[in-house]
Amino acid sequence: MVKTPTRSETIAVLGADDENLDMLRAMPGHDQQTFIPLLTPEQMQHGEVSIRDLLDRAVAELEARERPVDAIVGFWDFPISTLVPLLAQRYGLHGASLESVVKCEHKYWSRLEQREVVREAPPFGVVDLLGEPRLPEGMSYPIWLKPVKSYSSELAFQVADDEQFKVAVEEIRAGIGRLGRPFEEVMARLDLPPEIAEIGGQACLAEEALAGARAATEGYVHNGRVVVQGVLDSITYPERSSFLRHQYPSQLPEHVQRRLIDVSERVIKGVGLNWATFSVEFFCDPVSGDACILEINPRHSQSHALLFADVDGIANHHAMVELALGRDPDMPHGKGEYGIAAKWYHRRFRDGVLLRGPRLEEIERIQQEIPGVRISSVPREGQRLSDLRAQDSYSYELTDVVIGARDEAELVEKYERVVGSLRYEFADEEVS
Repeated sequence: MVKTPTRSETIAVLGADDENLDMLRAMPGHDQQTFIPLLTPEQMQHGEVSIRDLLDRAVAELEARERPVDAIVGFWDFPISTLVPLLAQRYGLHGASLESVVKCEHKYWSRLEQREVVREAPPFGVVDLLGEPRLPEGMSYPIWLKPVKSYSSELAFQVADDEQFKVAVEEIRAGIGRLGRPFEEVMARLDLPPEIAEIGGQACLAEEALAGARAATEGYVHNGRVVVQGVLDSITYPERSSFLRHQYPSQLPEHVQRRLIDVSERVIKGVGLNWATFSVEFFCDPVSGDACILEINPRHSQSHALLFADVDGIANHHAMVELALGRDPDMPHGKGEYGIAAKWYHRRFRDGVLLRGPRLEEIERIQQEIPGVRISSVPREGQRLSDLRAQDSYSYELTDVVIGARDEAELVEKYERVVGSLRYEFADEEVS
């Protein structure tokens, strides 16, 4: 049961967008609260950012208010994920420590921390981007190369041989500074272990490629108590690494889910995360239950919010808000309209200019005809797909489709009907 706040509370939302603000305001039991945007998504995500400038702007906006806010939250990745603990600490509000967040977000530091408490991690090593980069000693292809700080699989490359290694290194070299430099601004505020201080925030991580089913846990830490509120399946396109859908609840066997929950609890305690939501991504064997951590995110996934609303009756934003106010979220389970829900990623695997996308009236018609469907177009007409931000290295999102259904079979059937009704036209050559 969601507890109704006993008084009016004001929550500042870093980098809030209209869709998520609407979701926050519509959550059951949160009608007494006021959610105010703090800085814009464009300020937070576009181009190379300055942590000092963003912090100064956020402080100026908060100081200009007649009444202080009761909590500060944010559901996006860097730099928002690190600004939330900085601001919470400044104003004496509940929030994770900056160190615990950076431990999770710095991919090499995270691997070192994981190795201290669990065995479920792949072989890994640092690739020196200066001089003559080479595969770390003891590792073999296939591997993944990725910056120690990135998001949405940006600049992450699957590498099968020396030639692909060289190409990936050059692309990472060219783009690593956009997030790496501001991330180093954050790291400079911490007393870092020598091995982390030495490589900084513009290093490259090599990890041996993992295999198996993809899954993730989502949960929160309330006053030191780790709670996993759900397990999700992360399903990729056949023979590709790009996500096709995330679905909740997981359809993996119960013993596999228990294994993922156990590993998540141990590793979150190990990194010292507190008063925060989190997600842990895995590869796992659906039969044996053997699991290997892909990464730890010291925040919940805003892209899963509607899935929890459809199945459990309230968006996972509820946990984020309640923790920031110093309360136990006490998330409901199975109180939603649907038995299963998924966010689908309708993609294109080659570049092009979008000449024609689904019209608003066409989207509204599909949503009326197929219950439980919400459709969002990603590129705008006239836009080159390679100009989209926050895309993985191998595909481009065309449409995000959230669907609630009775079971997995109906989930798939609804998605196929949606995609079959969407009309896209592209020019694959440069448009003058």
